[in-house]
Amino acid sequence: MPHAIVTGANRGLGLEFVRQLLARGQRVVATCRQPGRALELTRLAGEHPGHLTVLPLTLPEPRSIAALVREVEALDLHIDLLINNAGLTVSGERFGAIDLEGLRGTFSANAAGPFLLTQALAPSLIDGAKVANLSSGLGSIAGTDTLYTPSYAISKAALNMASKLLSIALAEHRVIVVVMNPGWARTDMGGANAPLTPAQSIADMLTVIDHLQPADSGKFLDRRGALVAW
Repeated sequence: MPHAIVTGANRGLGLEFVRQLLARGQRVVATCRQPGRALELTRLAGEHPGHLTVLPLTLPEPRSIAALVREVEALDLHIDLLINNAGLTVSGERFGAIDLEGLRGTFSANAAGPFLLTQALAPSLIDGAKVANLSSGLGSIAGTDTLYTPSYAISKAALNMASKLLSIALAEHRVIVVVMNPGWARTDMGGANAPLTPAQSIADMLTVIDHLQPADSGKFLDRRGALVAW
C-alpha cells in the first residue's frame, strides 16, 4: 500500500499536510525531531488507526536519515508522495551581524536536508511518485528586492537548485519533483499577520500535486500551480 512521507510534521504546514492526507484516506508517515512531544500527531494516530506512523527525523543528520530509511525498508513501505516540509529560519537578522552559524544551520536544514533525504529514500519511491519540496517566494532571485531573512532566502534558493537536480536524477523512474511556494500562511514561522490559513495553503497545494504531470518535473510552482520565477 503506497504511503506519503511528510517531514516537519509536528506543527504548521507539515501538520496540516498530515491532517488533510489522512482525511483523504491516505496512509502517512509523519516525521519530526521528537515524536514523544508531538501530541497532535499522537491524537491523529489514534483517530486514524493503521494509517499514521510517526517516526523521528533530524535533518540533515546522516544517522537519523539512515535510521528512517531502515524503518521504511523494514516496514516494506512504498512511497508515492514525499513532502519535504521541515525547515527553519533565523529571526531578527540584520546586515552586518549575519553569522556563519545562521547561514550554516538554515542551509543544512532547508537545502541539504531535503536533498539528502530524497536521495536516501529514492529506492523506496515507486515509479511515478511525486516529491514536493517546500520553498518560498523569498527563494526567488528574480523576485527579491529587499534584504529580508537572508539566511532563509539563501537556503531556499539553494533548495530550488537541489530540486531541479533531483528532478534530473529521478527522471528515469518517472518521479516528478517540484519545488513549491506555499504562500504566506499563519504558522509559527509565518506569524499571525499572514493572509493565508494553513488549511487554505495545503488544500491548494494538494490540488496542484494531484494533477502534476511528468512535464512539470523540475518546476518552481506557487500554491495554485503557476510558475514562479527562479
